[in-house]
Amino acid sequence: MNQIENTLTSLEVAEMVGRDHNNVLKDIRNIIEQIGAVKNYHTYFAEDVYKDIQGKDRPCFKLTKKGCELFGGRMSGAKGTHFAMDYIERFNQMEQHIKQVKIPTSQRELVQLALSANEETNQRIDVVETKIQEIEENKLITTEDKGTIDSHVRKKVASICREQRLDQQAKSLLFQDLGSSIKRLFNVPNRGRIKDKDFLKALDFIDTWEPSSVTKAQIHQLSLFDETA
Repeated sequence: MNQIENTLTSLEVAEMVGRDHNNVLKDIRNIIEQIGAVKNYHTYFAEDVYKDIQGKDRPCFKLTKKGCELFGGRMSGAKGTHFAMDYIERFNQMEQHIKQVKIPTSQRELVQLALSANEETNQRIDVVETKIQEIEENKLITTEDKGTIDSHVRKKVASICREQRLDQQAKSLLFQDLGSSIKRLFNVPNRGRIKDKDFLKALDFIDTWEPSSVTKAQIHQLSLFDETA
């Protein structure tokens, strides 16, 4: 239903009267042929097109309220009565809709409408910006960034092992300690879940990290064990 132009399409009419659309088109064309010579039929019927399910343009008509009255007048019995009831109800709905849409009639109302539209646009922009910010805030590091973090972890552990001449067991303890520290600090189940905004912070943490006192004690015990072995 076209609520702006106050018309029904011949497709809608065909559905309302339970007939094939081509037959409805034929009836409308017959009416146009009969009235065209004595009256301007465009106030009753307006030629139009619609796209079928294949996307092809197909002919149709738009019927004004007078056009529906003229079309319905050719039907008799219950079918004609039902059609009259349907199209009258539809046009009444359209008229009510138009009444509810307040058209600005003064400069003040035009300004208020413009301000209202601008406020609505700004609100939508704010929503979009908020969503973009949320996406940015929660974006995770890339696979490449994850590789960089892993590389810094390996270098850090290797550096400590080289400086303190630690063995493979101590190296494993350092990896476990540093890995757990990263997950606790950034509240993630694994390094791949670190957020993009924390990438540089993670690198700085790794580069300045020191083993926990527990790990140091465990490594010290390993050293004592090696001395007594």
